Amino acid sequence: MLISWLKDAREAQGLTMRDLAKILEVPHSFVGKVEQCERRIDVIEYMAYCRALGLSPVDGISYLEKQDK
Repeated sequence: MLISWLKDAREAQGLTMRDLAKILEVPHSFVGKVEQCERRIDVIEYMAYCRALGLSPVDGISYLEKQDK
């Protein structure tokens, strides 16, 4: 799932949910709810999440395609 890809990237960078929330300028509960799949993110939020983690949004879509096979 795309959210697990984002969470794995955050953890691999040694960032806490609070660290990422500061970068995104959102409450830490936003990151927690996203990562626990309690909240969906839209395309704009996905792009911001990727940018904050230094990820390419295209790589996330490619990841999804690989998981679908």
